[in-house]
Amino acid sequence: MNMTTNQGTAKVPQKKSAKSAIVASDMSPSKDRVAREPQNHRTVDRVTRILEEVVYKPGLTFAELARALNAPKSSVHGFISGLLAKGWLYESDRRFFLGPAVYGLTMASGHIRAGLVTQADLVALHKATGVAVFLGVKAGDHLIYIAEAGVDPVAGFEARSNIRRTLLATAGGKALLAELPDSQREAYLRRRGAEEAEHVENFLDEFEQILKTRIATNVRMSGSRFGIGTTVHNQAGDRVAAITLVGPTSQIQPRLKRLRDVLIKHVDSWASREVSPREAI
Repeated sequence: MNMTTNQGTAKVPQKKSAKSAIVASDMSPSKDRVAREPQNHRTVDRVTRILEEVVYKPGLTFAELARALNAPKSSVHGFISGLLAKGWLYESDRRFFLGPAVYGLTMASGHIRAGLVTQADLVALHKATGVAVFLGVKAGDHLIYIAEAGVDPVAGFEARSNIRRTLLATAGGKALLAELPDSQREAYLRRRGAEEAEHVENFLDEFEQILKTRIATNVRMSGSRFGIGTTVHNQAGDRVAAITLVGPTSQIQPRLKRLRDVLIKHVDSWASREVSPREAI
């Protein structure tokens, strides 16, 4: 019903909806915005707790981790399985340690780790060859570079921009793949998509030569970059990592035999060391 006065008709004010009131309030330039408080997330909490337990107590068993988290074993098993698959954890003798993916991130941020292969080892190899040296480990279906010495602008940028590299597209990855047990290697190759069909074919052509010489090679960037890779073994003879020399093709190909010999000599000298299994390598 309209209300009439001597001044004419007055409109009854309409009540704003809750939604429009919120929008108007948010649009107000004088509104003091309150920073959103971070909220805990149950899944993230469990994952970070697992990683932290392994950092502070490397070598924990599954039962010890489940007790530390005070969580159902079925739930903990799922988290650990996922962390293992992505390389955030690794398992040795049913005990868990921090995995190589962590070191890939630290390399990407400019920090270097040390273990069986030290930074001094990488620097010595770089000085002996004059080309960039990359230390990588297998994490799931990928190669992750975790340390380097020397400078190669292209390879260094890629290592920091994408910590996961397909095994078939790197010399170190092919060296690791060649030494896998037959069943694991064949399963890996069967999982490759159509986009990697050419890489699979090239690897199979090179396979016997890689086993014979312990050296894998790879050409990238339209032939401008050349990589030479081999595997690193621990004292027990287990394959634990790959070392790759990377540089301009014009600098590496003329010296290929010499670089191969130097690489194998350095890598073999590391295998006799004893090291605590605190880290993946």
